[in-house]
Amino acid sequence: TGLDITNLSNVMKVVEELRPGVILNCAAYNLVDKAENEPDKAFKVNAEGPKILALAAHTYGSFFVHYSSDYVFDGMKESGLYHENDITNPLNEYGRSKLAGEKMVQDENIESLIFRLSWVFGEGKQNFISKLTEWAEKSEYLKISCDEFSVPTYTNTVVDVTLKALDKGITGLYHLTNSGFCSRYEWAKYILGSVGINKFIRPVSMDLFNLPAKRPKFSAMSNHQIADLTGAHIPTWEEAVSAFLHERGSRHE
Repeated sequence: TGLDITNLSNVMKVVEELRPGVILNCAAYNLVDKAENEPDKAFKVNAEGPKILALAAHTYGSFFVHYSSDYVFDGMKESGLYHENDITNPLNEYGRSKLAGEKMVQDENIESLIFRLSWVFGEGKQNFISKLTEWAEKSEYLKISCDEFSVPTYTNTVVDVTLKALDKGITGLYHLTNSGFCSRYEWAKYILGSVGINKFIRPVSMDLFNLPAKRPKFSAMSNHQIADLTGAHIPTWEEAVSAFLHERGSRHE
């Protein structure tokens, strides 16, 4: 059953009844372009929702885990990957709402973990891998941005590192991604090559798509801090994509 995280009384009632040791907030408004026209909705879910959950965690003594985004950055850093202490400067309403959510959780001063994720993929159809394979089946050729860089991140990696961090009692804000980074074009080529779809992909600038929400061109984050603290071996994005495609293929056999 779903829980509306923006409803204070409902959240308090459920947490009081269940008394969970840990609350994980995976809920988010993630329609990046749509958020430009309905910022209030994005802020309600991505900022007020986490604040309410953090308040409930504070009230009933639960540990709180919240997931944020690489879109809190503007992509203008020129000296390597983004680290946890780098200056945030979101370019769009979605990014601003996610940053507000981080701050609201931190303001509660509770035992918590905040993880910034990027280019998340896994089960379901609302991710780049599912969309790409669908586009490839319907189109003669594809246009994919070659000047937008980040880190594809597998949900299994997120779960694995989150559990390790909880087990070790780690608190604070960290970047949680697979290792390495790539452009969307490189990611698309790797995916289609892995599944044996021979489709021409034309590399283009992301500016060509003229999307409502401005996106950072380079938002790749370093996972070294959380990897060091947990002792986790975090797979490269290529290893993670291959593992996901292998598991997906096994299920469909």
